[in-house]
Amino acid sequence: MPIDPTIFKAYDIRGLCPEQFSEREAEIIGRAFVEYLDATSIGVGRDMRETSPGLAQSFCRGAASYGTEVVDIGMVTTDTVYFAVPKLGLSGGAMITASHNPKQYNGFKLVREEAIALSGDAGIGEIRQALESGKGKDGSSGGAIVTRDIIDDYVAHVLSFIAPSKLQPFKIVMDAANGMAGPTAKKIFSSLPFDTVEMCFEPDGSFPDHEPNPLVEENRQPVIDRVRAESAALGIAWDGDADRCFFIDEEGEFVPGDFITALLGQAFLLKEAGATVVYDLRASWAVAETLSALGGRPLINRVGHSFFKKRMRAEGAVFGGEVSGHYYFRDNSFADNGMIPALLILELMSVRGETLAEMLAPLRKKYFISGEINSTVQDTESVLERLEAKYSNGVISKLDGLSVDYDDWHFNVRPSNTEPWLRLNLEAREKSLMEDRRDEVLSVIRTESPAD
Repeated sequence: MPIDPTIFKAYDIRGLCPEQFSEREAEIIGRAFVEYLDATSIGVGRDMRETSPGLAQSFCRGAASYGTEVVDIGMVTTDTVYFAVPKLGLSGGAMITASHNPKQYNGFKLVREEAIALSGDAGIGEIRQALESGKGKDGSSGGAIVTRDIIDDYVAHVLSFIAPSKLQPFKIVMDAANGMAGPTAKKIFSSLPFDTVEMCFEPDGSFPDHEPNPLVEENRQPVIDRVRAESAALGIAWDGDADRCFFIDEEGEFVPGDFITALLGQAFLLKEAGATVVYDLRASWAVAETLSALGGRPLINRVGHSFFKKRMRAEGAVFGGEVSGHYYFRDNSFADNGMIPALLILELMSVRGETLAEMLAPLRKKYFISGEINSTVQDTESVLERLEAKYSNGVISKLDGLSVDYDDWHFNVRPSNTEPWLRLNLEAREKSLMEDRRDEVLSVIRTESPAD
């Protein structure tokens, strides 16, 4: 039976397990992955999902059949795999995970040397084509499978981004969503002067408390409630594989990713004057205007980790941030990481002597953002054409979807890579204008024309 082609996404391989792929397919994908890289060695990690141990074992077996040395680094966060590949000088790495998806999903995040991500444009498409042509299925050259514990090295690396002596003893609530953040955060924060309240720290692939996607309001409500109940200074929530983190301020307000990007950019400008920061085109004006005022060099970029990492390498950017909660660091092989942002925000609060809400107040008073709003549509191209026609008097860009800028408001609409959705992000200088324009653009998106 051929492999379901729909599991090959823009940034990873992911689907229902075992309905769309099983351990058999995992073995074939492992072989095809190392064959594509002509890898001499790879690292493999997995998350806590119930299907992950079997998938990881099969993937390792397939990779070893090519004669490749496979370093099994165990049950870890995705960013631990990203760290291990350059640290150990490996040809590539794979993480068995479905990130923030519900328990019935699983998949593979793949990188080559120096943790450079494979994507639909570079690597994943080639692996799919190889499998469709029958490659990756045969192999008997037994490469070694060895185990390696790299957690202590990873923890030391993450802590190197801050000066622990500067930290104030904040009370913080941390929600790991029964994902991979729990064991790692426990090791990192145990050496720091915080009063920590742990939520859902035990890895459990059945996700008994809530799904591991903090961008969904109902999933983050428990940590919001706990921050308020504990009178904590900060709430931190991670997704399932812990390569993204999200913040709740001391008032229980969720903080959008673009505002966090602006704060993290400030943190790096305190350490490195004139630094270059890459941000995504959905983001608030807060990023570019705040960092430019501080002498930074903000660069707008299309969405997606492979595009971010490529641009950051080309520009020597110290940091990059996406609205989705992915944050990238030059000194982390330009890879994203879910622990470093938490530490940097806590250090910034300590150095500035301000709460998170106080640091955000200037942004919240000046920039009014809609957040990302999804709409199901039948024909994305025709909707984008209608939007372009209606807003043709604005400054139009098609770097990623459709972006339209006016002096006092702007928006981006882009298709989802995995669903029949259009995603709207809109911002204005006044709250009422944001609400009016948001509703206006949504009405264009959601009103199907006769041609649709």
